Amino acid sequence: MIEAVESYLELRRAAGFDLKRDALLLRNFARLASARGETHVVSQTVIDWSATGVSLGERERRLGAVVRFARHAYAEDATHQIPPNGLYGRHRERRTPFIFAPVEISRLLEQARALGPPGSLRPHTYATLFALLSATGLRISEALNLRFGDLTPDGLLVRETKFRKCRLVPLHETTTSGVQNYELRRRRLVPSDDYLFVSRRGHRLCYESVRSVFHGLVKRAAIECVGHRRPPQIHSLRHTFAVRALEGCRCDRDYVGQQLLALSTYLGHAHVADTYWYLEATPQLLGDIAAAWDTFVKGGAR
Repeated sequence: MIEAVESYLELRRAAGFDLKRDALLLRNFARLASARGETHVVSQTVIDWSATGVSLGERERRLGAVVRFARHAYAEDATHQIPPNGLYGRHRERRTPFIFAPVEISRLLEQARALGPPGSLRPHTYATLFALLSATGLRISEALNLRFGDLTPDGLLVRETKFRKCRLVPLHETTTSGVQNYELRRRRLVPSDDYLFVSRRGHRLCYESVRSVFHGLVKRAAIECVGHRRPPQIHSLRHTFAVRALEGCRCDRDYVGQQLLALSTYLGHAHVADTYWYLEATPQLLGDIAAAWDTFVKGGAR
């Protein structure tokens, strides 16, 4: 069983899939099955194992991972059983994201520029990094992997994406100017490797360091979570970019559809459905949808 799991993971990775979570789940399942003396997938074992998940969502993820593996294994050996999918129902709750107000982003960047030590690259690094995230909606992993050569006349070339694909992200001229000015300072003060965002020691910034600094800046900028919103995270800058882009759409269904497709490509979403979710993200967007529906029902313009 364990060898079959490793072969499956190797094949899926070769196809470009990032299977960190699935790999952990499948290896855990394979160890349990092997301990029971099973060499093939047995549906009841899968159900017993998946039921030990701490939440409904976790149980669904466990079951789904093994179902996908079982379908692959069954194609080569019909002795494998394919467990019933959807046993726990489709369950995916997404909390309403924190959306920054423009003044909150300004305060965040102001606090970043005030970081020490005086005269170092550090305040410029974090101010430029968070400004870039808010202006482009890049994932933090994509920004931290940027190198000097990725800033081109046509925009940012994002090479290390979540789905191992490359994409070109057009930039506003003010964003381009800001990144170029930072790059000049970066080359002068920290002439190390060619990663764009580096630590004081000249190494590529790590996520945990950036996360720690971000939360410190949020606190010093007095940015608070009100109501049932999720507290501000680095990813909230990406959420904010997407929501503001959609809020700027004309109330025309064809135009909104085109904008959603363009935004999905710009953000690097694997499925446009991931972009549609942002339509529920803020009261303004929900209000716009309600108003458009009311106009449509009353026979108004599309």
